[in-house]
Order: sequence, then C-alpha cells, then structure tokens
Amino acid sequence: MHGSATRRQTIYVDGTHLRGRVTGIERVTLDLFSAESLAPHDVRPVVSRSLPGMIARQQVGIPLKTWRDPQALFVFPGFPPGPLCAPAAARCLLYIHDTFLLSRPEDLSLRSRVYLSPAFALAMRWGRNLFVNSRTTGEDLRRYCAPEAGVFLLRPPVRDVFTLSRRVGPGIWKPGGPLKLLAIGTVEPRKNYPASLAIVEALNSIGIPAELHLVGRSGWGRHAFLDSPPPYLHMHGYLADSQLQALAETCHALLSTSKAEGLGLPLLEVQHGGLPVIAPDAPVFREVLGRSGLLIHPDATDASARRIGAWVASEEFGAALHAARDNVGRWNGLAATDAGRLLALLDGDPLAYAGADAMIPGRP
Repeated sequence: MHGSATRRQTIYVDGTHLRGRVTGIERVTLDLFSAESLAPHDVRPVVSRSLPGMIARQQVGIPLKTWRDPQALFVFPGFPPGPLCAPAAARCLLYIHDTFLLSRPEDLSLRSRVYLSPAFALAMRWGRNLFVNSRTTGEDLRRYCAPEAGVFLLRPPVRDVFTLSRRVGPGIWKPGGPLKLLAIGTVEPRKNYPASLAIVEALNSIGIPAELHLVGRSGWGRHAFLDSPPPYLHMHGYLADSQLQALAETCHALLSTSKAEGLGLPLLEVQHGGLPVIAPDAPVFREVLGRSGLLIHPDATDASARRIGAWVASEEFGAALHAARDNVGRWNGLAATDAGRLLALLDGDPLAYAGADAMIPGRP
C-alpha cells in the first residue's frame, strides 16, 4: 500500500451496506472510516439505496473507480470487494469483522453460502492489506488469506451508543428475586440462543427465578423456541438505542452463548453502563473481556447455571460495575493506538505497524 506524507490521500470508502438500521458492522464503519476519523485525507463514501445497487457498485462501480483514479485508496469495511478490484490489490484495504463465512458454513444462510462466502474466499486470495477487529480474528484469518498478505490490528473504539454511562441498574441481585439477563443480537443459528434458554431454564430449576430478555431482529433460519416461547423468555425485537437503554437499566447482566464472534461488540458497549457480562470461554471473549465478566461453557448447561448462580451471589459480582467500565476503557485505549497507526500508515510511515503488538504474523 502506498502513501504520501506530502499530500492528502483520496480514499474511497465502500458504504453501500449503510442502509436502514445501524447495528455493529455499520457502527464500526462509521467510527473507523468517516471523514472525521481519517482527516485530513479526502474521504469519498460510495453509497447505495438498494440491495441491487449495492451489488452493482461493489462488482462494477468501485472497480471502475480503481481504474479511473489510479492514485486513490479503497476501503472495504462491510462486504467483500468484487473480484475486479484484484488488479488494484495494493491500494485496497479490507476490514475483516470475522471469518465465519468460511469457518462455519453450517450456520450460513443461503445468500451467504451462494454469494458472500465465495466472494470472501476469493478476496482472501488476492487481498494484501487486511485489517482486523481483534487479535483472535487476525490469527484465525491467517488460515484463509494469502501468506504474503499483511494482517493489521485495527480495533474499533466502543462508544456509549446506548448512553449507559449513568446507568444505576437494579442493584445487586437478591436471592429469591428475579435475575434479569439481557441478550443482544440477530436471531440466527450462530448466536446459539437455545443454549441461553437452556441455561436460564436450569437457573430456574435450582431456585433462581431467571428471565432472558432478547433484543434483536429475526434473521434467517427456523427457530423452534419461537414456536412456543417459554415464560421466562421476553422477545423485544429490534429496539432503538433509547429503548435498549431503558431495558438495560432493569437487567443484572448480559448473557452471550454465541458459537463464533470476531469481536462481540455489544459486550463492550454495555460495559459503559457497568453491566456485567457472561460469555463463552473462548479466545475472542478472553481477549475482549480481559479480567471482567464471567466465562462459561454454554454446552455444559447445569454447570454454567451453577457458576452463574454462585457468581451473582458473590462479592465479585458486586464489584463487576467497576470492572466492566475499566475494561471498556482499556479496550478504547488499544483502539486509539491502532487508529494512530493507521493514520501514520496513510501518511507514508513504513514503520507504522512495526512490532508484534500491531501485526498478526504470517505462517512460518
């Protein structure tokens, strides 16, 4: 990737996926690749108003721009770029949120299997400048990308999007009272909500009256638990930020049982409000949560329920408010360092990403 310290770079940012509701991927795009974030460079968003328009711009429109503007850089923070961008690989920056398009084919929708997964696999063959949201994503990405590709850490900042910084919450959970657990994410197989429900059911069976409050739109797939929802499941659908704020104020902790995440952005977002987090004991969650939160094995339903029950009744749970806020501050410090490295790289500094703490090493 070329750069110049003496002039502004022209940077086209693929924003064709920025339509309608703003969720995790859209927020990361807006935070990392806005004109403000990349100033003083000349940022030119590429937008669309429809799905066909998005595909046309990704497959034809942007490749044409790489030919017409041979000095410009091109950023792809949402969907994989079209194969016609390959000749301009040195000027393309691909932002990778996760690798489940290749690593978990059994959890993909038909559209993902037919269109997104092949496009992603092809982009990994020619992509040379790959930016990742976590070290875990980067290490996993090395299984799929070209050996000569550069894999750079660019962790996103986590804003207080739900304005939870002043959250008081329901207070310490009291034995015998309801334990309200929040879950955030699209209802799809990868999120593994049946495991969350099984854990909540197990909590109830050991005398802890637990509830699961699920926030997220319905995605693809059939979900048997929606046919006859148990009484402890409360479906809220998609909520505006202010509505989610009100719900989070009543909840004791966030519960995630996801099978695979590149980052798990909502886990960090709710930590602005000191909301304790319960998540799977997996590398990405250990990286994101640090020493905050509780790590469980979702498939071990009874053991997970017992661990949660003991945790919410402990002094450690009472201190979780401070631990959560400290952790999101730690993460944002790392994100600020990464953002500085990116700007230095764009300004032409060849050593901007020198060091093991900035890049994911290639295969030996």
